[in-house]
Amino acid sequence: MLEVNRNENIEILSYSEVKKVDGYVGNYDVTVEKKPRYVNNDCNGCGACTEVCPIITSNYFDEHLGPRRAIDIAFGQAVPFLYDINRDVCVECFSCVDACELDAIDFSQVPEEVTFKVGTIIIATGWNIYEPFGEYGYGEFENVITQNQLERILAPNGPLEGHVHRISDSKEPKEIVFIQCVGSRDTERPYCSGVCCMLALKNGKLLKEEFPDANITICYIDMRTNEKGFEEYYQRAKQSDIRMIRGKVGEFSEDPKTKDINIRVYSSLTDEIIKIRADLVVLSTAALPSNGTEQISRILNLDADRNGFLTESHFGLMPQETKTKGIFIAGFAQGPKDIAYSVSQARAAASKVAELTAPGKVDIELIIAEVSNDLCINCGRCEKVCPKNAITVVGEEGAVVDEINCDGCGICSTCCPTSAIDIRYYKNYQLFTEIDGMLEGG
Repeated sequence: MLEVNRNENIEILSYSEVKKVDGYVGNYDVTVEKKPRYVNNDCNGCGACTEVCPIITSNYFDEHLGPRRAIDIAFGQAVPFLYDINRDVCVECFSCVDACELDAIDFSQVPEEVTFKVGTIIIATGWNIYEPFGEYGYGEFENVITQNQLERILAPNGPLEGHVHRISDSKEPKEIVFIQCVGSRDTERPYCSGVCCMLALKNGKLLKEEFPDANITICYIDMRTNEKGFEEYYQRAKQSDIRMIRGKVGEFSEDPKTKDINIRVYSSLTDEIIKIRADLVVLSTAALPSNGTEQISRILNLDADRNGFLTESHFGLMPQETKTKGIFIAGFAQGPKDIAYSVSQARAAASKVAELTAPGKVDIELIIAEVSNDLCINCGRCEKVCPKNAITVVGEEGAVVDEINCDGCGICSTCCPTSAIDIRYYKNYQLFTEIDGMLEGG
């Protein structure tokens, strides 16, 4: 991120949100709202403001396991390295203002909108984590955490500085259970999140290294290790005495005195019910489309699948392209995938952008839809069925075809109730004349 920030050809608009996009490939107008941090660019990150701030709240970067002040840095590697004020908890005591020698704190900041032109767009809006409140005691039992929370606990710069202990009493865990596919591979979210199996294996091995005598169990539906080196990693995890149970957890309760978790799980491989008394339970929760993915799909009128991930032009041949020319997708915006796959798709999207922008000109189809405005009744059917977002119904003017995006597929022509749309070089009278000529010649 630092390397990107230092590149003079790249502008990072962090803590900003896309509000509106108009135009077409090569000529998009993008409107972005820059949210106020209430700290200006004079901030040098000294931290004097945080030292005097009296308000302590939970740190969302640390999955709410650690504290942060009302004015604080988002996380240690934030780019740009600027502090921000959480106005939801700030009491406006202005202690930070008095402590800042650079006068960098500005409570008068308001959201600012900026508009700029771009030729192409890549959507890489990431993912959200399913919050399993009410499932397996999460949010009720102290010693039930998510995989993301364990990641922050294991991190050297995390709330526990990499040393794992139980949330309830700070004791070292001796019986740790991972429960896979929480919130995924069910009727509501039938898809696999793609990263949870390897994440559980990795964290299980890390815990085994820290606690060699601990019993670590992974309860899974299917262990999906289909990429390069994954199966070998899985075998090494089993060799390190991590127990694998293929089955879903059934009975789940907490001992009110010890805060231990009583688990019953049916093993489909051994056909037996296994009882475990765990002192720490880790839930591998589903990966969800981010809020940004849903929002940008509405702004750009892009299709999404039943799970909310953006739909590509062709899964096998054009996985990084959308139905709109000049708009590409990468990473979790398209669907669950790991880092390597996300990087590969991002590079492919960047290559497609280079193909469009490097020549300075864009080739367009000559065979496109044409509208007879005197026949158009503004019903809007063509706009709804166009797979390329190339038709817009504009008031009394009727249907207007975007010549840049239209690829002449003809779907609009077939659905028009008044035959107001023809395809250039394939108009009805031309086709009828051709048919008549063929019949006469026969």
